[in-house]
Amino acid sequence: MLGSLNMDISVTVRSLPGPGATVLGSAAVFAPGGKGANQAVAAARLAGEGLSVRMIGCTGDDDFGRTLRAALRAEGVDDSAVRTAAGVPTGIAMITVDRAGENIITVAPGANHELIAADVADVGGDVLVISAEVPVPVITAALAAAARRALRVLNLAPAPPEAAELIAAAPDWLVVNESEAAAVLGRPVSGLTEAAAAAAELVAAGAGNAVVTAGAAGAAYCGPDGGQGKTVVVTVPGFKVQATDTVGAGDTFVGALAVALAAGVPPVDAVTAASAAGATAATRPGTQSGMPHPADVLAVTGHRWPLP
Repeated sequence: MLGSLNMDISVTVRSLPGPGATVLGSAAVFAPGGKGANQAVAAARLAGEGLSVRMIGCTGDDDFGRTLRAALRAEGVDDSAVRTAAGVPTGIAMITVDRAGENIITVAPGANHELIAADVADVGGDVLVISAEVPVPVITAALAAAARRALRVLNLAPAPPEAAELIAAAPDWLVVNESEAAAVLGRPVSGLTEAAAAAAELVAAGAGNAVVTAGAAGAAYCGPDGGQGKTVVVTVPGFKVQATDTVGAGDTFVGALAVALAAGVPPVDAVTAASAAGATAATRPGTQSGMPHPADVLAVTGHRWPLP
């Protein structure tokens, strides 16, 4: 997993504030986060026998950084490739969540922007997941270094201005949500029908396989059709759950997808399993703390996680 490590500072409010508004919320909760670390924890909780998870990232030499690394180790994630940057604060994310589970997030990257190409020169493993809260040159270097060595899953969250160039570098898998797809394509994307069209367009732009998630509605997948030189587009309806906190649901989806692909689960089945895992995460409070184990996925969605 290549990506960010942040300390999340979360506040729950009755309703999300509009521009210029001030709202009162709950006491602030401090918890480990960052898209890269979240995806690593999600993968570690869902990985079967023989699968291991390694985190590549950067923290500051401060209490937040030490807490984040300890949280990774507690989940069985190898943190040996997480570098400590002197004189730079660990990243933080300021999260506001309303009673329906919707959220707005502001990130101060801090040490996450200290990653350099040398940090990814020796990336390996069966699957490399890259999230976009790190510098674009590092993402570009990782995509090149892992070519023909690992299945490359690129999560453009958030979608940087250089998104088109990153997709043209032909990642094996691209994962975005509706707003990220809209940012990349330059047009609105809303609902499964538009997500399916967007997934097809992203494959045409260079991605080997593309997934566009559409929140509670589900996800759309586009990829090769059995080696016949054509592509297939499939929509996976969302699992009906009572959402409590959607923060981390998307990261759970990505981590779950990576684990399923590493285990050889077919693409559409992998997307379905990832959707079930993401839906389960949305029913549980907290980000990393709310990420599910296989038994949780089955209990909440009725979908059996496809790994032993």
